[in-house]
Amino acid sequence: MNETIRLFVAAAVPASLKASLLQQAGSYQHESIRFVPEQNLHLTLYFIGNTAPDALPAIKEKLQQLASRHTSFSLQLQCLEPGPKPRAPRLIWARFEPNQQFEKLSQDITLQLSVQPPKQQKAIPHITLARFRKDKALPDHLPAILPAAPVSFAVDAVSLWQSTLSSPHPIYSILETFPLS
Repeated sequence: MNETIRLFVAAAVPASLKASLLQQAGSYQHESIRFVPEQNLHLTLYFIGNTAPDALPAIKEKLQQLASRHTSFSLQLQCLEPGPKPRAPRLIWARFEPNQQFEKLSQDITLQLSVQPPKQQKAIPHITLARFRKDKALPDHLPAILPAAPVSFAVDAVSLWQSTLSSPHPIYSILETFPLS
């Protein structure tokens, strides 16, 4: 049998930040909004996709090497808003200020783990808080929510996550964590 596992690389989010972000996002109320369960919140760095289980050791080795080449950094919350395209949003996200260390880490992971040459897209540091249902009309206007006080998020490790498709939400589990130097 040719079974695969769905994998992605992400940074875990502290429980206090998860709770705070979901509380703020709760002001977005519309029948088309489906909130992500708190346990699924993460900061995505790279989506690997369906992978043969025997590829896991090589992926883990590459992530260990990558983590040792990058240092810890902090992200500053910019706002909560619909995105990534404001006129045709697919989700509500907590978007963080651009950060050079995040971009370098994301780009390095993408270059090392991508099977095909990666698209030259600039990685936007964000946490997906909700998705819009495809079977419902989108709300007319959802304003950006600015943080009342500065909010920072320390990224000191990256993790290899497994995604198991399930209804109504996938189940995520961390397979291994790699501390940044």
